[in-house]
Amino acid sequence: MCGLTGFLKGASFSMREDSLVILKTMTDSIVHRGPDSEGHWIDKDNEIALGHRRLSILDLSDAGHQPMQSDDNRYVITFNGEIYNHLEIRSEIESKFSGIYWNGHSDTETLLKSIEVFGWEGTLTKLIGMFAIALWDKKKSALYLARDRFGEKPLYYGWQGDTLLFGSELKPLTLHPAFEKKLNKGAIGLLLKHGYIPTPHSIWDNIFKLPAAHYLIITGGDTSPKPICYWSFKDLVEKSDSNKLDIGDDSAVENLENLLTESIKRQMISDVPLGALLSGGVDSSLVAALMQDISDIPIKTFSIGFEDPKFDESKHAEAVADHLGTDHTTLIMGPGDLLDLVPEIAKIYDEPFADSSQLPTTIVSRLAKQHVTVALSGDAGDETFGGYSRYYLIQKLWKNLDKLPHPLRNKLSTLLTTITPEQSNLLLGWLFSRVKQAALPDKLYKLGERLENVDSFESLYLAYVSEINNPTKLVKGLDSLPQYLLGSINEWPELNNPIEKLMALDTLTYLTDDILVKVDRAAMSASLELRAPFLDHNLVKYAWQLPFEFKYRDGQTKWILRQVLYKHVPKELIERPKQGFGVPLNDWLRGPLKDWAEDLLSVQFLEEQNIFHTDEIRNMWRHHLSGTRHYGARLWSILMFQAWYKENFELNKTP
Repeated sequence: MCGLTGFLKGASFSMREDSLVILKTMTDSIVHRGPDSEGHWIDKDNEIALGHRRLSILDLSDAGHQPMQSDDNRYVITFNGEIYNHLEIRSEIESKFSGIYWNGHSDTETLLKSIEVFGWEGTLTKLIGMFAIALWDKKKSALYLARDRFGEKPLYYGWQGDTLLFGSELKPLTLHPAFEKKLNKGAIGLLLKHGYIPTPHSIWDNIFKLPAAHYLIITGGDTSPKPICYWSFKDLVEKSDSNKLDIGDDSAVENLENLLTESIKRQMISDVPLGALLSGGVDSSLVAALMQDISDIPIKTFSIGFEDPKFDESKHAEAVADHLGTDHTTLIMGPGDLLDLVPEIAKIYDEPFADSSQLPTTIVSRLAKQHVTVALSGDAGDETFGGYSRYYLIQKLWKNLDKLPHPLRNKLSTLLTTITPEQSNLLLGWLFSRVKQAALPDKLYKLGERLENVDSFESLYLAYVSEINNPTKLVKGLDSLPQYLLGSINEWPELNNPIEKLMALDTLTYLTDDILVKVDRAAMSASLELRAPFLDHNLVKYAWQLPFEFKYRDGQTKWILRQVLYKHVPKELIERPKQGFGVPLNDWLRGPLKDWAEDLLSVQFLEEQNIFHTDEIRNMWRHHLSGTRHYGARLWSILMFQAWYKENFELNKTP
C-alpha cells in the first residue's frame, strides 16, 4: 500500500525549474499513505513528473523502490496497492520467455515486467488485487492511468489549464501551482443527497475520480480522454442472471469455502506483521476463521467496543476470537474518544465524506496499526451475498405501497412529514419491523417527503438511500444534479430478481464510493493496509452465478456464508441482530457536538460562505435541536462539508 501523485504538462507550457520542489511538496502531503520511503522521477523533455510514497509490504529492500523503470528503460511506473497473484504472473512470464532476470521480489517489478511482455490491457486483465497505477511510456510519450476492478484504491485526475494532475488523494493536486480552488456545486448537492460524492465527480471542478475497472491513455496534450473499461461487473451480473448454476447445497458451500480460502491465502502474503479486523459478525468472523485455519500461529485480531451497551459488540467479537484461538485485542471507548476525532475528519477525508461510521473505522485502524501493518476485513460480504436488511425492507414496503392508489399515497406522504418522531413509531409494525427503532423516525420522514414521486421499486430504493431529497433547495445556484449512476435508474443492471438488482447497484455505487472510500482513508491515515478477501473477482463471479436462494433462505440473509462459517464457529456465537458501526448522531448533535455544529452552521459562517440558503439550513438545525425532527444524518452531510470547507479555505481562521 502506498500513495502516488504526479503531473503532465501541456504543449504550450514548459516544465518549471522548481518542478522537483513542486513534486516533493505534492508527494509529502500523502506521507501517511507511505511513511517508509519516497521517490520522485521527472522527465523534463517530456514534461512528466511521478511521485511516490511507500508503505513497504513486499520486498522491503530498495529493489521495490518507486518510481521504478523497466529494464529496457521504456516504462516508468508508480503504483499503489497490492497484486495478490504476482507470483503466479512471474511464473507465467518465466515459462513463456527465456532470459528473465529479477532484481527483487516486489509485485511492482512483476507488474512492470508483465506490461513489457503482455502489454498494458493484457496485464490489467490478469491482475488479482487492489491497485491504482500511473505508467509513463517513453516510446509513445503516453501516460496510462488505471484503477482496480472494484475501486479499492482511489485515483483522481483532471486538467487544470494545460497541466494534467493526478494522485491517490486530492491533497497533492491542490498543492500544484496550476490548481484552481473552484468548487463543484453539483458535487455538493450529491454529497447532501447521499453522504458521499459518487464517481466520476469530485468536490473540485474539473477533477474526477477514475471509475473502477477503467483506464485512461493521455497523449499529445489530449485534455478530454475517455475512460476505457477493461472489465465489466455489470456485464458479469447480467450474464450470470440468465445462466445460474444448477448445484446442490453441499457442493455450493464447499466451492465457496475453497474460493474464499484461496483468496485469503493470497492476501496473507506479506513481509510485515498481519492481522484481521473482527466485529464478531458473519463476514469478519469467517475471514478470521479461515485465516486461523491457514496460519500455524494465532493470528492477531482487533475490535473496538463502546461503553454504551446499545452500540457495543465487543463481547461477541471476543467470544469468536476465544473460540478460534486468535491473539485478540479490544479497545473499549467512551463517547469522548469518538468526539475527539471529529475535528480531524476533514483532514483525513480530503473531500467531504459523511458516513459517520468513519469515526469507529478510523479508531479500529489506529488500534490495529499499533500491532500490524496489514489487516484483512470482511468488507463487501453484504453487497455480494445480500446481507443488507434494507433490500428486504424495501421489497416489503413496495408490495404495500404498490397497492395504494396515488391519492392515498399522497396522504401517507403528508402524514409521515407532519407527525413527530415519537408518533412515527406507531407505523413500525407495518413498515419497518426489522430495523432498529432508534433509526426509524428519520428514515420515515425521509421517505414521506418523496412518496408522491415514487412510482417503482427502483425509485423507492433511490428515495430510501437519499438523505436529502432535493438538495437544490439548499445549495445556491444549483438547478439540477449532475448525472451519476445511482440517479440514472435506466442505466441500472437489468436483472430478474429485484433484490439482486439492488445488490449489483450497491456494488457499483455504495461499495465503491462509500465503503471503500471510508476504509481506505481511515486505514491509510494510520498507515495501515486493509485488504478485502470478498473482493477477489473470481469469488464475486462465483457468488453471482449462484441462485438467489443461496443468499437468502428461510428469512436468513447471507445463507451460504453462514453455512461455511458454522463449520468453524458455533451458530450460537453468530446469530444475533446486525448492529454495524453506527454512532448516535441525533443525540450528539443536541449534546456534546452542539457547540461545534452551531459554529459551523452559524448565520455568520453561512453568509460568509455564500454557498447555502441560510434560512433553510438554520430551519433544519432548529427543528433538530427542538426534537421535533431527527435530522442527524442529513445534518452530518452538511457539517462534514462545513468542516472540510473551513479546513481548505481557512475561513474564520486566525492568520
